[in-house]
Amino acid sequence: MKIVVASGKGGVGKSMLASSLALLFARETKVVACDCDVDAPNLALWLGIKKMGHAEKLSTGEKAFIDHEKCTRCGRCSEVCKFDAISEDIEVIQFFCEGCGACSVVCPVDAIRLKPVQGGEINVEKRGFPIVSGQLYPGESGSGKIVSEVRKKAEGFKYDVMVIDSAAGIGCPVIASIKDVDFAVLVTEPTPAGFSDMKRMVQVVNHFQTPYGVVVNRWDINREFSKKIERWASRRFLGYVRHSMSVVDAIVKMRPVLETDSEVVEDIVNIFKNIKSMCQEVSSK
Repeated sequence: MKIVVASGKGGVGKSMLASSLALLFARETKVVACDCDVDAPNLALWLGIKKMGHAEKLSTGEKAFIDHEKCTRCGRCSEVCKFDAISEDIEVIQFFCEGCGACSVVCPVDAIRLKPVQGGEINVEKRGFPIVSGQLYPGESGSGKIVSEVRKKAEGFKYDVMVIDSAAGIGCPVIASIKDVDFAVLVTEPTPAGFSDMKRMVQVVNHFQTPYGVVVNRWDINREFSKKIERWASRRFLGYVRHSMSVVDAIVKMRPVLETDSEVVEDIVNIFKNIKSMCQEVSSK
């Protein structure tokens, strides 16, 4: 069973819930956890891990490189580049280069080549179960590719449940996180922005025909709006998590929320039970 925790909007408690679900499932079965928020991975922090294991470098794409011994400085490469990635003195500005290859096509002396570049890495650590985390380097592209590699790496471990912590939004890394999963836990907050972004997320999971349930975090900051979301979710509603500064205290102290005496633990356990129940219904169909 592959379960993804997604949100649409950032900052709604997605990683907090994903880490807690991984720990709860690990009490009952074999688990592997994936941090697929490769632009800002923090699942390990919520699990109390200060340092990840050895990094495996990844190539996320290609960039242009100029052989200055061949280059005649005709400037045609600079003229054709739509990303302004080639300076007036015919040097490639790596942060701007998108690897489209237009410069290499127009070069009359074949002085430009596209070469693979390392744009990210994968780390693996254990906390009773494997945690696979991806990291896209600053200024690089290819987040979706790193997410795919993270999930491929996670498949190398024996598991009964894979918990995937997705990035916020509905872009490439989110699509790569949701593809081929069995169930999606959509986390929102009782605000117009949180609700609107979650509904965009619903469109994505519906595209992939993925069953889903809805969780409202910090529900008591706007009880009326929370009830509105619950009515909208109907039978897909999984539960509430109350607002508590003890959650902030837990991440500051690098302690998993489940290992504290926070009042939200009861809320998360109830959501966990509802997720298991809904997943059983899905698997039985």
